[in-house]
Amino acid sequence: MSIASVKRIVDDSKRDRYLIELLEGRRELEGQAREMTALCPEGSSSRAPGGHRWLQAIREHAAVLVMESIFPTKRDEEWRFTDLSPLLELKFVGVSSDKVSSVRELSLAEADSSCLVFVNGIYAPQLSDVSGLPENVFVGNLLAGKIPPAELKKYLAKQQGAEEVFTLLNSASLTDAAIVWVPKNQVVDRPIHLLFISTMGEVATISGPRCLVVAEANSTVTIVEDYTAAASCPDALLPNPYFTNAVTEIWVGENAEVNHTRLQREAGVAFHIGKSAIAQARDSRYTCNAISLGARLSRHNLEVWQNGEGTQTTLNGLTQISGAQLADTHSAIGYNHANGTSKQLHKCIVDGKAHAVFNGKIFVPKPAQLTDAAQLNRNLLLSPQARVDTKPQLEITADNVKCAHGATVGQLDPEEVFYLQSRGLNRETSRNLLVDAFAGEILDRIPVASLKQMLSRCVSCR
Repeated sequence: MSIASVKRIVDDSKRDRYLIELLEGRRELEGQAREMTALCPEGSSSRAPGGHRWLQAIREHAAVLVMESIFPTKRDEEWRFTDLSPLLELKFVGVSSDKVSSVRELSLAEADSSCLVFVNGIYAPQLSDVSGLPENVFVGNLLAGKIPPAELKKYLAKQQGAEEVFTLLNSASLTDAAIVWVPKNQVVDRPIHLLFISTMGEVATISGPRCLVVAEANSTVTIVEDYTAAASCPDALLPNPYFTNAVTEIWVGENAEVNHTRLQREAGVAFHIGKSAIAQARDSRYTCNAISLGARLSRHNLEVWQNGEGTQTTLNGLTQISGAQLADTHSAIGYNHANGTSKQLHKCIVDGKAHAVFNGKIFVPKPAQLTDAAQLNRNLLLSPQARVDTKPQLEITADNVKCAHGATVGQLDPEEVFYLQSRGLNRETSRNLLVDAFAGEILDRIPVASLKQMLSRCVSCR
């Protein structure tokens, strides 16, 4: 056996042990979760003997699979452009909920009195306010016990792709979750802001936010899922790294509509790996606006499964990175029935020595006749050292479909810059104006005005 082969075996062994270390780091919080359960109101299902046995079963099953999993490397096709070795250099420990005095600077005007806050993955009732929502809409945490376990068991950890390694890690250490439950025929007018804040510890820390959204038949809801550091600015210099391993499951009922904006604006020292798993029933409509600005290394796995006829999926994405950031977006849309449609536009703005990755898959099996799918990835490189790896991908076995995909990579057009300069603008302002216009096509699709304005300022500032 060659020296290189021996080294590879040793390295793989280290990576596999690292998964176990991450799991042990998160399990430190299970005791705190049990204490929080004891504080639930009298009579809630959480206090009932054995009320959380089903949740413990989810954790134990996922933990067993974590022990059997292999830590991803660049030799894996799904990770070949994303090097996770910087994670291996750090030992992460679980962190308890830290004190955050106010979320005023992080909140959205339209989501006043409809904001649910988690600090380090742990519910913060003193910072949350959902009083402005209809009484029959539940927005709260899992441990509140407002949703019967029999109902939760139908949805929590039931999405396809639940055995992906980082999703398993989240499930194995599941202590609490944000729950949004919209009943049949209910239209929620104001957006619901799910705010997940990370704080810095004296050592590297790990948290596992979890979110479950259930929109029953004929309902309509707008969700803003927001990941940020207490410092709020993704360019803030903070002392210690942290790792956010987030999972969101969204169930869109028959003829229901969910407008979902996912914002990742972690601190520049952070590692962020997120999973969004969506299941759509017949005639449902789902829109995702995924914005990625922060973190040293980030990855978003966005998976949508159309489980009924006439489903509509719209995916809009914007990644803006600079310095030495790495941002990876992997999306997948799976069709299972006829007359489904999907439109996807993902844009990347890459500056400095940053590296963006986009891999979009669309699966159209034979039963999915009359599918209409379009996918486009556009990339703007602002420096000679900026890099992007893009791979739009269609897998079609149906014979009566309308599908298209494409990708572009380029720099700012010198003629466009010159034209603006000829109108009295300096070179820097001209370049910034063109970058703003490039990003604006995505930002203009965000349905929350205050969030759109905030992101526009952030893009311009960066």
